[in-house]
Amino acid sequence: MRPDPDSDDDALRWDGDDDPTLAPGWKTVGKAVPLADAGAAEPADDGAADEEAGESSDDDAPAQTGSAVLIALGVLGGVYLLYTIGWLITAVRTSAPGTSVVSDAMYSLGLWLAVLAAPCWFALALRGTTTTRSRFLWLVAGAVVLVPLPFVLGVTA
Repeated sequence: MRPDPDSDDDALRWDGDDDPTLAPGWKTVGKAVPLADAGAAEPADDGAADEEAGESSDDDAPAQTGSAVLIALGVLGGVYLLYTIGWLITAVRTSAPGTSVVSDAMYSLGLWLAVLAAPCWFALALRGTTTTRSRFLWLVAGAVVLVPLPFVLGVTA
């Protein structure tokens, strides 16, 4: 006996999938009930407040980031991660020159600050800039400036 093909399709649906209120892009019709006083619901003014609230909520929502921008941010994030690993290897392998206690401490501090420079630059470029263009300019500038030259040139080996 062969199963009913409609029963197979039922497994892929959820009860209420055809509800039109779930369709994307639809707006709620009617007035909102304030949740502060659940016992005493007050009627809305004249609808002007609802229109203002609707406009401000649309303006406050951040714009979605495109796929190409996300891929570019991922690639640059990977570059910065590799830079951090390169500077970390450099800091672990390199010993201080040994001229004095103060100079050795400053040399070690500089190496560890170099390890932290790439993730800090990446985070500040993402949070500190407002436009996508300036964000990418700062990220590309950091990718050029923060190259772990001692690791690339093999000085630490």
